[in-house]
Amino acid sequence: MHTPISAPDRLALRLLSLAYFVQAVGALSVVGSLEAIATTWALSSAQSALLITVFGVTFAVAAPMLQVTLGHLPRRSQVLLGLSIFSAAALLFAVASSYQTLVFSRVLMGLGAGFIGPVLGALGSNLVRREQQGSAIAIVLLGLSIAGLAGMPISAWIAHEFGARSLFLGIGASGLITAMMIMRWVPDRVAGQRVALPSVLALLTQATSLSAFLVVFFVTSGVFTTYAFLAPIIANDFHGSASDITLALAVLGVAGVLGNLLVTRLAPRVSAERLLLVGIALLALDLLGLAAMPRQLAGLLLALVVWALATDIVWPSQQRRIVELMPEQRGIALALTASFMFGGIGFGSAAAGALYPVFGYTGLLFASLMFLLLAFVSLRFSERRARVQTPVPGLI
Repeated sequence: MHTPISAPDRLALRLLSLAYFVQAVGALSVVGSLEAIATTWALSSAQSALLITVFGVTFAVAAPMLQVTLGHLPRRSQVLLGLSIFSAAALLFAVASSYQTLVFSRVLMGLGAGFIGPVLGALGSNLVRREQQGSAIAIVLLGLSIAGLAGMPISAWIAHEFGARSLFLGIGASGLITAMMIMRWVPDRVAGQRVALPSVLALLTQATSLSAFLVVFFVTSGVFTTYAFLAPIIANDFHGSASDITLALAVLGVAGVLGNLLVTRLAPRVSAERLLLVGIALLALDLLGLAAMPRQLAGLLLALVVWALATDIVWPSQQRRIVELMPEQRGIALALTASFMFGGIGFGSAAAGALYPVFGYTGLLFASLMFLLLAFVSLRFSERRARVQTPVPGLI
């Protein structure tokens, strides 16, 4: 019989979800407010776009390295440290007087986020019993789903109405308030994990763990090969307006939240591997449907509902699978998962930039399908290795 999560632990998980929301909005905010940022600081488009790149690169590198250097700290302390750095950096962005300061603040935000994202899942899953871990991770990741729903539209609206400085002032203040609530209501009973660099290298070279990480890399590459160019696709291929793009983002966000809630219900009954297969299969079928259907906006919006449901089945299921495969190394394993995720986002976005001008919308769909095929192969290989191979030795 499945035991429900207690009220205090559920409150703690929701606060960790709020921390994920703040981090995700901080990461997405530049995307939704590029024009306002460029106007405020008189930047070119290339300079503004670099503010997105430096955040992602810093996060991808910092997530595992922070676990090597500071992973021994209690999990809650790591989250609080990450939120403090992230929030201070957002405030620095708000008062920046030069482009160099803007870049430096985004590097610091990426550094803080490198602590927050990976550790939230490890902390949340350790607050509950083993059979509740899938639901706990899904609750924590709900903040990421809601950020997808509200993050970019809210960021764009605040930046347009009140200026980019006000937007980042709000992000910084929200992060500090969230940190205070976590300090008050999230129990400090989850120890950290001392991680040695050879242990990181072992996870990156051992077939079972590496193939598990590659699942999320190829899925995010596949998703962002199409998603990164959603706005020009709607404008150029579906002849939509700016309001149609906003509507599409809202549809993605609402459906994503529903997908997360669905996983929360299914996690106690369905294995992470099965949910991952379902999510990848839904994405592939959705891409095939997009390639075959007439280019009408109503059909695209319906396809985006399936798209969001599928991706929000995949993300928490992938994190749950990593925790189940490597329970003794969940901190560094989740940090590496986040790194592979951001690596996939960057790789998929770069692939979209190269393919769309040459092969157009259909080329993006085909490339996304190829990445999803690689994700499927990686998952099946990882499953076989997990059955026949002993787990990676515990960390010292």
